[in-house]
Amino acid sequence: MKSKVFVLFIAMIIGGCLTTASSAASANGVQQKTDASTNGSQQTSARAGKAKQEDCACEAANTPTGTVGSVNGVKISIEDLQEVIKDEVAGFQKQVIEARGKELNLQINSRLLEAEAKKKGTTATRLIEKEIMSAIKEPTDAEAQSFYDQNKNRIPGEFKDFKARIMDYLKGQRQEQAAKTFADALRAAADVKALVEKVTPPEKPADRAKVLATVNGTTITLGDIEEALKPLIYDVQQKVYELRKSEMELKINDILLQQVAEQRKITPRALVEAELTPTVKTITDEDAEKFYAENKANIDGDLSLIKPQIVEYLQKREQRRAEIVFAEQLRRGAKIESNLKEPEPPVFQLATDDQPSKGNATAPVTIVEFTDYECSTCQQSQPMLDRLASEYTEKVRLVVRDYPLMQHKNAFKAAEAAEAARDQGKYWEYAALLFQNQKALEDEKLKEYASKAGLDRKKFDAELDSSKHADKVQRDMQDAVRVGVKGTPTIFVNGRLVTDRTYEGLKSAIEEALKETAKEADSL
Repeated sequence: MKSKVFVLFIAMIIGGCLTTASSAASANGVQQKTDASTNGSQQTSARAGKAKQEDCACEAANTPTGTVGSVNGVKISIEDLQEVIKDEVAGFQKQVIEARGKELNLQINSRLLEAEAKKKGTTATRLIEKEIMSAIKEPTDAEAQSFYDQNKNRIPGEFKDFKARIMDYLKGQRQEQAAKTFADALRAAADVKALVEKVTPPEKPADRAKVLATVNGTTITLGDIEEALKPLIYDVQQKVYELRKSEMELKINDILLQQVAEQRKITPRALVEAELTPTVKTITDEDAEKFYAENKANIDGDLSLIKPQIVEYLQKREQRRAEIVFAEQLRRGAKIESNLKEPEPPVFQLATDDQPSKGNATAPVTIVEFTDYECSTCQQSQPMLDRLASEYTEKVRLVVRDYPLMQHKNAFKAAEAAEAARDQGKYWEYAALLFQNQKALEDEKLKEYASKAGLDRKKFDAELDSSKHADKVQRDMQDAVRVGVKGTPTIFVNGRLVTDRTYEGLKSAIEEALKETAKEADSL
């Protein structure tokens, strides 16, 4: 587990979460409640003093304008949609503005960390282990109790229930402070020149070459900043698109409702009461009891205490079902058009050197999968990926990279074990055993599987016990953070994220990539 903590720590420094990530995740609601009133007043002040939203430069190239849809000839403009969701859109876009403001310092820290590690003949991860992690003291029970006593009016529960989260939060604070102290020391000893006070987005492609800072003679450009923000910008674009799409659906339903009501010479409300309300089933105690019995394993609390919540949940679900059926009825025969386009995923440069791979090394299409050996979905994806690789033979190369999730306690060591097996030329055979035995990946089991795969046990055991391949796994995790990987499996086709991970979705992505490479070849 230590190696995971080191990787997370590096991700905090490099990936933009230095001051908030570990504490926010660990506290899980403790500090958020403590700071709620302060944050609220700060946000109110910020809104009062800032009349115009900054440009986030995060809108997609195909940002809609003018008319974006119609219903039976009634036009829907982008302004119709934006007016309702403008605050939510501004909130998402503000994330990019804030990230851009922090990214230059984060890149400076990253360069200094890598340079210091190189100077000392080690890796950034091992340097953090030596200089920071080993020096952090675990919070005591008394410190956790003191924190709870000072904030108990904002913590919704007893100390015993929140102790673990408080301990994690306090440790996260110490990690942050240690990281800041270490980064400050590196800066003090280095030649760092920041050439701008504020990072603003490029107005034209040539602006990306602008030098923002130098670190020991090496430059950090505006292009470096924008490249680092690509995952966040795409995420914001996707969220904004989903907001617009959702609002478009509601707008379509409202127009249809109005049109049908006018045809019947009644109000829209009367139409709803006549057509929708009678179809909504009233949830009974028996329905709630049946739901509780079927889902008891996943429900905390006795039925007598939570029955009202179950009834409310089921009633809302029934209402939603009826609304969907009613909307479908309204849409039958209607002429509906929508011009909203989903944002195109950016293309990332993903290293494929020194990685497990199969297929033609010069294939025009490369699939890169970030995987976790304890992830059941990853296990289910393997036959499909193998099928695609075999179907496209010389046209597709499959590359596997590691992203062991923090909640999977044995996944990181399993990834090390897979690398040790690759060292003996049997990665695929060994990885298959890991996926077949996902619930038994303790160290001794990993060694047993090495025997089953026909590996040299003495060599394998020595490499596993010494964590020889930990740096390879950590490199994969750092790259995953850089390109915005959040879970597993995450799959890229020629550097482009694939959101539809079905066989059909991946096949479509491969075909599209083949077309693109063919066009590029023709243009040469």
